[in-house]
Amino acid sequence: MDKNELIKVLTPSFYDVIKILMTAVIILFVTKLQLLSDRLSALLIALPLTSILAMIWMRHESKVPDEAKRVSSIADHAYYTFWFVLPTLPMFLVIPWMLRRGHGFYFTLFINAVLTTALFWLLVVILKKFTSIELM
Repeated sequence: MDKNELIKVLTPSFYDVIKILMTAVIILFVTKLQLLSDRLSALLIALPLTSILAMIWMRHESKVPDEAKRVSSIADHAYYTFWFVLPTLPMFLVIPWMLRRGHGFYFTLFINAVLTTALFWLLVVILKKFTSIELM
């Protein structure tokens, strides 16, 4: 990718601003809903809303004229998202466990970031060694 292409990709468009606002509204809504119901806000945040929105935006922004290639790109995105989500799942059990035992909030987040990173790289190594799936 040359410098002009990079600048074009990184320069926000009006459509980019709309996407940012939509995403921000979803996050704001979920955090406000949490004040009423932890369970309902957790349910909404567990839904893959950002992944669905991203796939919709990818579909509409694609410059690839070949429909089969556009569909394949979105299918690949969904497939790899599945594998990237797996190492994040333990975090949702470790965070409450640590917080309920009196660990500080930011310390807990730090430990879980390290744990998730370690689990991600472990998954990369395991998949590369035992399957044909190559994440990195």
